Amino acid sequence: MNLCKQCGYHLKMSSSDRIELSIDPGTWEPMDEDMVSLDPIEFHSEEEPYKNRIDFYQRKTGLTEAVQTGIGQLNSINVAIAVMDPGSHE
Repeated sequence: MNLCKQCGYHLKMSSSDRIELSIDPGTWEPMDEDMVSLDPIEFHSEEEPYKNRIDFYQRKTGLTEAVQTGIGQLNSINVAIAVMDPGSHE
């Protein structure tokens, strides 16, 4: 389960993989899928412009936002969760 066999280090897991592992099959209902990151205050960065970084991570992860939210069941218990994707903020 995303562990290094030699040292036991926990490797990164995408938010989609974490949801699939955690939530009971057939119960996941995503929320806010149409939400997208913007830069309304034109955030200044001495590195690459913030808007370019948003675009890069959206292409890299295939997600429009860094956090996936939704409802489902965990061991038959109704839950609402938010899962941040590690590829969205490296």
